[in-house]
Amino acid sequence: MRILLTGSNGFLGKYIFSYLNQEFDLYTLSRTHSSINCDLSVLQPTLPIVDIVIHSAGMAHILPKNKNEENAFFKVNVNGTQNLLSALDLAALKPRFFIFISSVAVYGLNSGENINENYPLLANDSYGKSKIETERLVNEWCIKNGIICTILRLPLLVGLNPKGNLGSMIQGIKKGYYFNIAGGNAKKSMVLASDIAKFILKAAEVGGTYNLTDGIHPTFNELSRSISLNLDKSFVPNMPLFIANVLAKIGNILGNAFPINSNKLSKITSSLTFDDSKARIAFGWNPTPVLDSFKLHEDA
Repeated sequence: MRILLTGSNGFLGKYIFSYLNQEFDLYTLSRTHSSINCDLSVLQPTLPIVDIVIHSAGMAHILPKNKNEENAFFKVNVNGTQNLLSALDLAALKPRFFIFISSVAVYGLNSGENINENYPLLANDSYGKSKIETERLVNEWCIKNGIICTILRLPLLVGLNPKGNLGSMIQGIKKGYYFNIAGGNAKKSMVLASDIAKFILKAAEVGGTYNLTDGIHPTFNELSRSISLNLDKSFVPNMPLFIANVLAKIGNILGNAFPINSNKLSKITSSLTFDDSKARIAFGWNPTPVLDSFKLHEDA
């Protein structure tokens, strides 16, 4: 079985590479330090013949500061995928299976519970819209070429040395400036990156679109307590909602340089969870609860 993995140097890509590299003939594609060095957003690579493509490359979910950063989501996620598909069109043989790593951001929600795959794709931010457009590209290309397509919509990914919001949360707790707000009772879906790596090939032969979570959906309070234990911190302080509201109004005036605004506050204090029963029924998806094995470093 010959596999092409894009985004092999990314947070999830490293987990996928580590899990598959021992058993399969694995080609990696990334900007640097891979078997195929290529910036997909601007170049079309020359590809080997493979049986499976795992497309994990893409621009991560960040808050864009300007129009150029908004456009970068489409350049990296959409144009990059089009260049990959065009390169596969030129290969002597096309793959049998294509797996695309997408995001629950396609639903465009800040709150909600047990959202399943049938929910409409309503994202209106540049990241979510770029993922919707990329899903469409991949689906249409796979249908046209008779290739089994799998789309995995992922929530917050948890693992060693995480990036993004979780990485910021860890740093905030480590340095003592992170606060839970209103008790930190909002629930969020999350999943271990290592569990995703183990699941991919199970879904590949069947295809379809799946949400994947740990099924527990920890609260901010539970997650922050777990991080505190990893860091040998005694507790995480709590900020009353009325104080957070005042700070958020200040943030609305000062802009992105301020750590909180009304939009961020709404997200932090609202539960947002996703239903993964489709994968559980189809494949026996039974992931590890994030808080049962969460650690910050390899030796933790």
